[in-house]
Amino acid sequence: MKVLVINAGSSSLKYKLIDMNTEAVMAKGLCERIGINGSKLSHTPAGSDKVVIEKDMPNHSVAIKMVLDALTDKDHGVIADMSEISAVGHRLVHGGEVFSGSVLITDEVKKAVEECNPLAPLHNPANLTGVAACVEAMPGVPNVGVFDTAFHQTMPKKAYMYGIPYEYYEKYKIRKYGFHGTSHNYVAHRVAEMMGKPIEELKIITCHLGNGSSIAAVDCGKVVDTSMGLTPLDGLVMGTRSGSIDPAIIKFLADNEGLSINEIDSILNKKSGVLGISGVSSDFRDLEAASAEGNERATLALEMFFHSVKGYIGRYASIMGGVDVITFAGGVGENGPETRAEILSGHEFMGIKIDDTKNKTRGVEAEISTDDSKVKVFVVPTDEELTIARDTKRIIEG
Repeated sequence: MKVLVINAGSSSLKYKLIDMNTEAVMAKGLCERIGINGSKLSHTPAGSDKVVIEKDMPNHSVAIKMVLDALTDKDHGVIADMSEISAVGHRLVHGGEVFSGSVLITDEVKKAVEECNPLAPLHNPANLTGVAACVEAMPGVPNVGVFDTAFHQTMPKKAYMYGIPYEYYEKYKIRKYGFHGTSHNYVAHRVAEMMGKPIEELKIITCHLGNGSSIAAVDCGKVVDTSMGLTPLDGLVMGTRSGSIDPAIIKFLADNEGLSINEIDSILNKKSGVLGISGVSSDFRDLEAASAEGNERATLALEMFFHSVKGYIGRYASIMGGVDVITFAGGVGENGPETRAEILSGHEFMGIKIDDTKNKTRGVEAEISTDDSKVKVFVVPTDEELTIARDTKRIIEG
């Protein structure tokens, strides 16, 4: 079985074609600037150089057609024709309370996802556009939806409810949902495999750290809390997102700056976080370079990020009554040895000991704790596409 994994954004589309007999990636790529001047497709067959195709992509249907043409091209394709694609797995960001697992996409499912659009107005419509494009280009090929929120649906009510009038939960389903679920799911199960233990016996804290960051407490295979909330804005200080703030700040800014709710929402999502604090960049590599040159605001931004991650690790260890293993994933988590060291410094009282030599690793699976560390620490590069492909295969095979 060959599964095409699609992650459609508002103006982009990432893809991977995976042979599920071996779980090997046959090809991967990215369509950029869909509906915008200068659109292009970057296509990389396994074991070959990247091919860049610059061509107008007015919509996602055209982008999907270009992806299929690239996959079947006589020079840089990896399959003879589209009939080799058994199914398509889609990343769907928000499933609300309706979906606690991956599903075969039907008209009823699409309608239910559309009803969640107000909870993820930037993501869900784009995801559904990708589904529609695949249905149009590959009629008869089954499509499966894998939700970012699904893995977190095991949270107890005491963890996901907000302290606002209960009627707003009943009317609008305002509650914590959590995101990066496919990443937390993959990493939690993978680290259990690496340790040679059943996940049902482990208390795991998974740290997905990148431009968007979240942390999850996974107790015996079930998420009991996570840092993102109703939307991906909540939780940690991130690249451009503020993370958790005093809600009264919104009214204060509206009154004193004359800003609308939409303008404040844009500021909190796109101009805050380490970008807003540093005034330099949302890229942690830029911040580290600026900090090394003596930029105090860049240093402050990094310290705020470390502080917020530290706090969640301590909180989740308390909620679970202990922790057996902590994992780092995401662009920053996988490639930032200094970041990992800073985050875990001060946690020695919990029995965490980092091996400085082991911690120099970047982008590969590795244990970075010492042999005598009570709490084990691992770098586990996430593979959300493989998680989506596995779920797609499982559902298609019934």
